[in-house]
Amino acid sequence: MDRALYIAMSGAKQSFAAQNSNANNLANMQTTGFKADMQWFRDRPVTGAGFPTRVYAMAEKPGTDISPGTIQTTGRNLDIAINGSGLVAVQGSDGQEAYTKAGDLHITQEGILQTNLGLKVIGQNGPITVPPSESLTIGTDGTISIIPLGSGNATTLEILDRIKLVNPPMDNVQKLGDGLFHSKNGKPLDVSPDVTLISGVLEGSNVKGFSAMTEMIDLARNFELQTKVMKSITDNSAASAKLMQLA
Repeated sequence: MDRALYIAMSGAKQSFAAQNSNANNLANMQTTGFKADMQWFRDRPVTGAGFPTRVYAMAEKPGTDISPGTIQTTGRNLDIAINGSGLVAVQGSDGQEAYTKAGDLHITQEGILQTNLGLKVIGQNGPITVPPSESLTIGTDGTISIIPLGSGNATTLEILDRIKLVNPPMDNVQKLGDGLFHSKNGKPLDVSPDVTLISGVLEGSNVKGFSAMTEMIDLARNFELQTKVMKSITDNSAASAKLMQLA
């Protein structure tokens, strides 16, 4: 009895964990550049003293769905999207270099170029600072050009910096709990000259609402099934104990 109960218990636990991951995907359907997390289930034997006579269910997150999201035209000069594969380098909340697909940029009052989530965009020599300017453009290679405020020449662009763009093999990076991609070895990635940008557009989330909703229903049914199995096992155990008492 305890073997079946253990399997059902672990199955319910992992269904609940997978539901949390799927709920996070659904919550980010409208998040710019968001990439959906994937998970699967498998069984694993319980190791220890003696033979592995019990198994438990385990939900894994084998990776991230890196398929492109829908491109949305905004016409805004600070909105950018990666043309194909590649990532934009930003400074994570821990101060370390991280990477994102989000291109909804803005300039703070202090002149810091950030994503909409407040992450500093990294250039050739660290976070990019933009001085007061009459206009700003971002080229396909990430080059930021400005016309300085009060320059007196409204036609001459000055190159300010260049956004760091990387294109590593996806098995060299991992998506962590902050929603950003991080290098698996903890070291900053090299600049990739082959990555290009499209200005005036944004890449939306690649979460497919219908598929995520279907998965949510399946996971809920699976959790309910596991709890029913646990109840049946408990009832059977009680019935067997009662029979033993009568004997």
